[in-house]
Amino acid sequence: MVIMDTGESVGTLEEQALKRKERLKNLKRKNPNNESSSNDSPADFVPLPKPKFRSYKPQDDSLLEAKLEDAEPAAVEAEVKDLLEAGKEKIVLQDLDISSLAPRKPDWDLKRDVAKKLEKLERRTQKAIAELIWERLKQGNEDNLGAMVTMSETRATDED
Repeated sequence: MVIMDTGESVGTLEEQALKRKERLKNLKRKNPNNESSSNDSPADFVPLPKPKFRSYKPQDDSLLEAKLEDAEPAAVEAEVKDLLEAGKEKIVLQDLDISSLAPRKPDWDLKRDVAKKLEKLERRTQKAIAELIWERLKQGNEDNLGAMVTMSETRATDED
C-alpha cells in the first residue's frame, strides 16, 4: 500500500512535534527542581522541607534540633467520667437480642459454605434411590411392589 499524499501527513507530524515541544517547555517552567534549565534563578529555587523526627533519635548532631519532643498522654479523666455516667443508665433488656450475644460454633462458616453442595447431593441421592427402585421393580414381580417401596423407604431413613 503506497500513500500518495505525503505532504499533508508530514505537515501534521510537524504540527504534532511543535505541540509536543511546547508542552515540554511548559512542563520545564512548572518544575522548580529542573536542573537542565539554563536560566535558573535563585528566586525559582524552592527549598526542600526539613525532616521532623517524632520517634527516631538522629545520630548526627546537626539533625538533633529537628527532633520533636516526646508526646505526653492527654488527660482522659473527663472522658472516662462521662462514659461512667452514661453507663449508669438502665439498659432495657427487651430491646437486647440475646442470640446476637451468644458465640457461634467454631464450624458455622464451614457448614454455611457446604450447605448448597449438600442440597445438590441430597437431590441426586433421592433421584438415584428412585432409579434403583424402578430397576428392581422391572426385574422383580409386581406383586412384590409394596414390599420393595417400604424396604427402600426404611433404608433411606436409616441412612439419614
